[in-house]
Amino acid sequence: MSHRRRSNAGDPPPPEGTGGSSTAEASSTGEENPDLPWAWALGSERRVLALALAFRAANALLVRTYFNPDEHWQCLEVAHRIVFGYGHLTWEWKRGLRSYLHPFIFAALYKILSLLHLDSPWFMAMAPRLLQSVFASFGDLYLYKLSKLIFNNHVAQWALFSQLVNWFMFFCITRTLSNSMETVLTVTGLYYWFVAIESVQGNSVVSKQQAASKQSPPSRKMALLIAALACAIRPTSAITWLYVGLLDFIQMKSKSRFIFLEVVPLGVFVLAVTTFLDCWMYGSRVIVPLNFLKFNLFSSGGDYYGTHVFHWYFSQGFPSMIWTFLPFSISGILKSREWRLAGLIVWVLVVYSILGHKEFRFVLPVLPFMFMFSGHNLAAMAQLKGKGHNEKGRLSRLKLSVILLILTNVPMALYMSLYHQRGTEDAMLYLSREAHDGRVKSVLFLMPCHSTPYYSTLHYNLPMRFLDCTPSENKGTLDESDRFLMNPADFVGEVFGNLSSFSHIVLFESEERHVKLLLRNSFQEVRRFFHSHFKVDRDLQSSVVVYSKKSVL
Repeated sequence: MSHRRRSNAGDPPPPEGTGGSSTAEASSTGEENPDLPWAWALGSERRVLALALAFRAANALLVRTYFNPDEHWQCLEVAHRIVFGYGHLTWEWKRGLRSYLHPFIFAALYKILSLLHLDSPWFMAMAPRLLQSVFASFGDLYLYKLSKLIFNNHVAQWALFSQLVNWFMFFCITRTLSNSMETVLTVTGLYYWFVAIESVQGNSVVSKQQAASKQSPPSRKMALLIAALACAIRPTSAITWLYVGLLDFIQMKSKSRFIFLEVVPLGVFVLAVTTFLDCWMYGSRVIVPLNFLKFNLFSSGGDYYGTHVFHWYFSQGFPSMIWTFLPFSISGILKSREWRLAGLIVWVLVVYSILGHKEFRFVLPVLPFMFMFSGHNLAAMAQLKGKGHNEKGRLSRLKLSVILLILTNVPMALYMSLYHQRGTEDAMLYLSREAHDGRVKSVLFLMPCHSTPYYSTLHYNLPMRFLDCTPSENKGTLDESDRFLMNPADFVGEVFGNLSSFSHIVLFESEERHVKLLLRNSFQEVRRFFHSHFKVDRDLQSSVVVYSKKSVL
């Protein structure tokens, strides 16, 4: 499927009912979109980046809740261990399932904080998200550039609006998940890939010279390099790039040149660098992408953490992420007829649906492309409004749509980022301050495994213990976390005795009542942190309670 060439950035969006290709024939107006209140701030890509940097920095500072254990345990905990020499490595790192490439980025940040003596509890908790906010802002910029390349400037403005307003992107993109970095790399890589398509199909002098010398556009090499990095961070990113590459590979005249002079050299280079890094850090020969794919795809190891029905991404997962932008995005797909990107979204959702274990964050990399289509639909509404299709004295469809999107996304983004499941983050920040003041000697977490951040937030080298949930090779064997939830009092008495070896104990209110008798003689409640108004996948965990040994108080 060949990519349609687009017109200049100032072209208006196509009217309703026409295909995206009609944009190519539209005349260039060069005017700003009057319907976007902050369109003046988007006059250049520098302004877009500045806006994104400021917005995502505020975004990072407002995210105070706990979402997924990988944010801490598969990134920051590893980075903390690299720099400071202590930090817990989960079972995945013992089996060579994770690459050190992603944690190394944040290890560099920790090293800088250490050298500048800025490794205080607040900086250790917030600096990683602020760094991720910088990467996220470049994701916003390249979504804008990609929308401008495929459609036009007006669509790009509304696509950026959609991404900045969407609740899930606000909630997730500044977290230090490998999926967040994968999303930024996917959008950036696809921009350079589409630039390469434009230059090959165009009639510019550059493309003629490249055709004469039989060289591919430099942007395609850049796209392949970014794709390789994305796959190094998360091997499942190959799902996206397999689709993208195959569509153009079918039409290429010099297929062997593309494979052996572009894909293979760049892929081997990135694989060699990351494998050298991993072998050095693991202290043994290990090929992480191979181990990762064997465990998650060929042996369904991820199913240990739960499975969902096949249609979950289509019926629940993805609609929850895109939320009220869904009808606007679907309408944008139909109006634009940009089937290539629409097909990518469907392809990724279908492939991930085959896997039993499903999570929202797995399909985060294709969420921005839905905002491109939402932007196309909103820009089409603005075009109709600009032609006088709205009645005086009444709110236009565009204004009603914008109000609806803001009212349904902004409150949800703030609630999920500031309140829902924040207790575990607050408890660890409290323990960090107490530990640095010398009032914490050891900690036991009587809660489902990986419910809180760990050493990367505590930033103090003292004994800590949590309930292990390493997958057993014997099916049906319950881990410590499951055994505790089945019978908290008996499990604690059997495994930990009278708990006297710990100075502090952290647990959810839902389990507190089961072990309160074991705590009343030697421990006293010191802090209680609000956690959640409603349950997610377990009993209601309304608060996180911190107990301290009376002799420590």
